[in-house]
Amino acid sequence: MRTLKNILTLMLKEFRSVLTDPVLMVLIAYIFTATIYQMAQVGADLKNATVGIIDQDRSVLSMRIRDAVQHPFFKPVEDVRREDSDELMDKGEFTFILEVPPNFQRDMAAGRNPDLQLLVDATSMTQAGVGASYLSQIINREIYEFTGVTRPELINPVINTYYNPNGESAWFMPTSQIGSMSCMLLILLTGAAVIRERERGTIEHLLVMPVNAFELMMGKVLANAAVIWVAALSSLWFIVHLSIGVPLIGSVPLYAVGLALFLFSVASLGIMIATFASTMGQFGMLMLPVYIVMNLFAGGASPRSNMPYAAQLISEYWPLTQFVKFSQDILFRGAGIEIVWGHMLIMGCIGVGFLWLALLRFSSKDRKSVV
Repeated sequence: MRTLKNILTLMLKEFRSVLTDPVLMVLIAYIFTATIYQMAQVGADLKNATVGIIDQDRSVLSMRIRDAVQHPFFKPVEDVRREDSDELMDKGEFTFILEVPPNFQRDMAAGRNPDLQLLVDATSMTQAGVGASYLSQIINREIYEFTGVTRPELINPVINTYYNPNGESAWFMPTSQIGSMSCMLLILLTGAAVIRERERGTIEHLLVMPVNAFELMMGKVLANAAVIWVAALSSLWFIVHLSIGVPLIGSVPLYAVGLALFLFSVASLGIMIATFASTMGQFGMLMLPVYIVMNLFAGGASPRSNMPYAAQLISEYWPLTQFVKFSQDILFRGAGIEIVWGHMLIMGCIGVGFLWLALLRFSSKDRKSVV
């Protein structure tokens, strides 16, 4: 009971330190609202791409192709003169310009294969690649439907996409951003709490009081993790689900439990890093590489299957890697505890390991060098 009372008292001290800092509270609010919402707007989806057409045929088929290019992927198709095409592309007014040759419909009906020319502004790399593919599919579909010519493939695959049928990156990016931002903020908060105590000289006072290193660390870990836990869950529900419109298929309470384990492991990591630094500058130099590498290899920004096998093996049991898998399983696939318990166990064990390493730094033989 004495240990619990000490931890609770230290937690209240940390709550007072965090919640009474207006700059920090504004930063947390901004990160879990504006940055999460912005991530949904800067995805790799094709939206409102500009398309021009040089129609030298003016046939029913060319009009069908024009009408098939529709919102929201493309803006309405505009007529372009051939002599103006280069200038318009150079000015960036069109991402795509399609040129239909004369007698295009007649040649297609006669079984000939006239060429269509598609000019692409590749400076818009994402829209250029995805949009050219979309336009090719639209043109081929309209030609085959109009002429009645069957496709030459022997096998026509039927693809069913689950969990995100339209392939909208806005569904995945905000949820992964919550984990990434929670990781960064919590490492910073817990580490800064230790460094702040050390720079002010108050950590020596705490360690000579009837408070041991475990109680001191748990007070900082639990208090700072609780603040980020509330902010992350609020962002998931109010920003991601209600504002952006991402459906949450799985159990939100189960996600909340897994998030708590993840934050415990990250907070313990922040405490451990802080034991190797004497000033805030040193802590920043240690914290930033750890966070950047962890975020790059976690699988939230790019698929882990595209990474070298050695990188996958090394980063498999990092906290953020496990949380990305856990959150995707829960929120998008509706997985239950019987599927995600392994991720939760790993995150908990990682947290205990980091906390144990930090305790070693506060042991009696190392305390003088740490403080």
